[in-house]
Amino acid sequence: MDNELVEPHPARVPFTTVLASIVGLWLCYFLLVTLRSELLDLGFEQEMLWRRALASLAGVAIMIGLWLVLRLFDTRPLWAKIAAALLLSLPVAVMLAEANQMAFKSIEERVYKRMGAQEGLVVRRDASGDLLVDAAIPGMSDANGRPRSVTVDRYSAWESIIEIAFGRYFMSLAWCALYLALLTGEKARAAERREGAFRRAAKAAELRSLRYQVNPHFLFNTFNSLSALVLTGKTAAAERMIQTISTFYRRSLADDPTSDVPLREEFALQKLYLDIETVRFPDRLKADYDLPDSLAGALVPGMILQPLVENSVKHAVAPASRKVTITLSAREEYGRLVVTVADDGGAARDGARPREGFGIGLGNVHDRLAARFGDEASVVSGPTANGYATQIRIPLIGEARHAA
Repeated sequence: MDNELVEPHPARVPFTTVLASIVGLWLCYFLLVTLRSELLDLGFEQEMLWRRALASLAGVAIMIGLWLVLRLFDTRPLWAKIAAALLLSLPVAVMLAEANQMAFKSIEERVYKRMGAQEGLVVRRDASGDLLVDAAIPGMSDANGRPRSVTVDRYSAWESIIEIAFGRYFMSLAWCALYLALLTGEKARAAERREGAFRRAAKAAELRSLRYQVNPHFLFNTFNSLSALVLTGKTAAAERMIQTISTFYRRSLADDPTSDVPLREEFALQKLYLDIETVRFPDRLKADYDLPDSLAGALVPGMILQPLVENSVKHAVAPASRKVTITLSAREEYGRLVVTVADDGGAARDGARPREGFGIGLGNVHDRLAARFGDEASVVSGPTANGYATQIRIPLIGEARHAA
């Protein structure tokens, strides 16, 4: 079955576009015929001008009627559209010719007479309605030697309409071809919009899935921390932790999982999380934040730093016996946003394996950035002189771009 037969929402050419194409066609006709009239010096310029304008307006109205019928075939196969254009253009051409005759019939004879007068000829109409020219042509004279009259217009009114209709038929077909081209363009744009909508829906679903992977992991860690405080009798610290957890989830769950957030909000959310973990590790966890004011409005995926900060707490702070500093920083580099999560939990030995468990967190961050920015984003992670660091590079968008 042809796909065009089952389109739930078929593409349509906007009326404004249709009207512009019809008016443009008849405006072109008006200008060309006016130029022809001037070059041939047919005379009666003012009268011919308003009659020509009247015929053109009638043509616009008739072709709008043609469009109203032709658009009924928008969802039909191409052969049906072409057949409809060929058949519908026949009566349209006759109506256009009739409108032209009505506009110019009363001035036609005067134009012929003026043209004859310019050549020294006499143009007249006989009793039968034929238009005659009295001309002295060798070998063509009556019995008295007077010039014979030559008939220059023997067509009846209907025959004249048929003659004009042939030209109008091809004019109508030309517009139908233009309309079918416009319709094809609209169908192509509609298909692109549908494809774009499908891609956006798939990307949104992927972003939601990746974002929701973060929440259970975070909840598991915070409940473990809370359980440890309760078991050790630190009820006041446990109460503060519960309040902070409540604030954290109220903020994190209020956001659309597919939306971007200003970097200031992402830093504030991670500060809440580190405040929670500080209750658990009061003597071992310190957090530093370096966010320039010019980058505070830069947009990043919500909770994109969460897995990286969790990894630093799990692999640098938890096993340490001294204070470990986790640093969140941001900077602009060649028109791109660079966000770094680093800790000084100790340098990895040469040839040592990466910190266990980093694959899941980094994989989630990488997949989310790839879904959001494609090849324009990158994630680089590895040991430093004092510990471990992960850098995210993404396009600099949002409020920061306006402030630059």
